[in-house]
Amino acid sequence: MTPLSGKTALVTGGARGLGRAYALRLARLGADVAIVDLDLNGAAHYGEVLGAESVPAEIKALGRRSLGVQADLAKHDSATAAVQRVIEHFGRLDILVNNAGGAITPAERSRASESPEADTRLLFDVNFMSMQFCCQAAVPAMKRQGGGVLVNIASQSGVSTYKQGLIAAYAASKAAVAHYTRYLACELGPHGIRANCLSPGVMMTARVAQAVAQRGIGSAEELAQIPLRRFGEVEDCAGVLEFLVTDLSRYVTGQVISVCGGAVLTPN
Repeated sequence: MTPLSGKTALVTGGARGLGRAYALRLARLGADVAIVDLDLNGAAHYGEVLGAESVPAEIKALGRRSLGVQADLAKHDSATAAVQRVIEHFGRLDILVNNAGGAITPAERSRASESPEADTRLLFDVNFMSMQFCCQAAVPAMKRQGGGVLVNIASQSGVSTYKQGLIAAYAASKAAVAHYTRYLACELGPHGIRANCLSPGVMMTARVAQAVAQRGIGSAEELAQIPLRRFGEVEDCAGVLEFLVTDLSRYVTGQVISVCGGAVLTPN
């Protein structure tokens, strides 16, 4: 029942939402789990109720070791130092989940023909560069161990398109994450390291629920285009993560798995 017993995992953006769900699922599977986030108290900003004073405390309550590191992963030195701190604290790193990032720029100016340079650079920094920095910091330790698992979080918009051509630069950054992951898989397979992508659709996290009216996410129109006729829940993604980090997927690498209720079948 604890296939990850003895393993150590790191989840970026793990202080709330999907990242928290990933961290708690890994802990329930037996792993010791570190989280790295720009704000370790991020859940409180969106009204997300924790079962303890912090996500690391929730993990410890499950009987696992944990560590919380606050860092800006879009900065190379900061990202490298954060990953190294986790490796030094636990003595190894078996699983890296690159969840940090998001569509954090104004939607009204996010179409491909009008996305400002500053927005585009910011989106690539927080979604692509942060992932690259963390992978590059983690891989040497995984090579020394003779194996490991990388799971990078892409997005439905990086596989298909979003309505009205919105969030173009965000989508491009997530498409870059997916293709970079394929290259990681090709390079690192001989070292026993697997690399895959999990690609969520609209997940009703506390943050998304707050943005429904402001950004038009989660509308009835959007719901009607999803073949399974419901929005995703964090546990939908956590279940796929479980597949990707355990021996259930031991012969799977370089893949992008969409967790979107079939929404990629009916693109905008």
